[in-house]
Amino acid sequence: MPITVVGSVAFDSIETPAGKRERCLGGAATYFSLAASYFTDVRVIAVVGEDFGPAEEAVFASHRIDTRGIEHAAGKSFFWAGSYMENLNEARTRQTDLNVFATFEPKIPEAYRDSDFLFLANIDPVLQRRVRESMPGVKLVAGDTMNYWINDHRAALLEMLKGIDILLINDTETRVLGGNRNLVQAARSVRGMGPRILVVKHGEYGASLFHDSTPKGRGTEFRAPAMLLEEVIDPTGAGDSFAGGFFGYLAAQPQLTPSAFRRAMFYGSAMGSFACERFGTERLQQLARPEIEDRYNHLRELAQID
Repeated sequence: MPITVVGSVAFDSIETPAGKRERCLGGAATYFSLAASYFTDVRVIAVVGEDFGPAEEAVFASHRIDTRGIEHAAGKSFFWAGSYMENLNEARTRQTDLNVFATFEPKIPEAYRDSDFLFLANIDPVLQRRVRESMPGVKLVAGDTMNYWINDHRAALLEMLKGIDILLINDTETRVLGGNRNLVQAARSVRGMGPRILVVKHGEYGASLFHDSTPKGRGTEFRAPAMLLEEVIDPTGAGDSFAGGFFGYLAAQPQLTPSAFRRAMFYGSAMGSFACERFGTERLQQLARPEIEDRYNHLRELAQID
């Protein structure tokens, strides 16, 4: 079933110990869409400027991604420049130019309104909520956020959380949002805000799934490992790629069983690891499904005892 995603389509300049790339295709919606497109059709709602041309359009068109929801506005696309020279686990932002994204008002094409799956990438929670309320017929809604929205726009974020089924954030964000240093207790608090399922990303240490409570009130947890990579070229977009693999796999399943969610965690880890192997979205653009299955199977072997 097709997924509609709303978020950023951008250009990034990235520096890591492996080198440097100027103005490569990026943005949360881009990483998510490419990762999810290996499992199902994807529809994108975003805004770009006049610097987004045929070459960038072709990347989406070649990956089962519908771009009718991408608005073309006068000006430049969202731009971000960051460095991982000091710490591969945390980017140091050098420049952020919102450009046309500063006045982004998501517009939902009529053709997208029959979508059963909706992903709200990391944007203003007011806009996330507005899109959610404009698509009341979706069956499953997932979303992302970050510390900026948690700390400075908490009231708007809490309203948005009431309308989603799944939240995907990292462990630091979970503790800040949940108001507790203990991850299990923080996760329980976050799930009480609305999302019945919480996926906590731990970067190179994998990801945890917290879902339906037991009769004693404690959530059920599941942990998926991360891929052990010999070399990390660029971790930008790994979390968005995880989300694309996770949600894309779910959208392709006939039934959303507990085991489907557990398998989705492994596919999320696989897609997140691929994103780290090249700069920007280069690796995600060149994948073949057998490669994804091989990595999924390897991750499952990492988690087996016998």
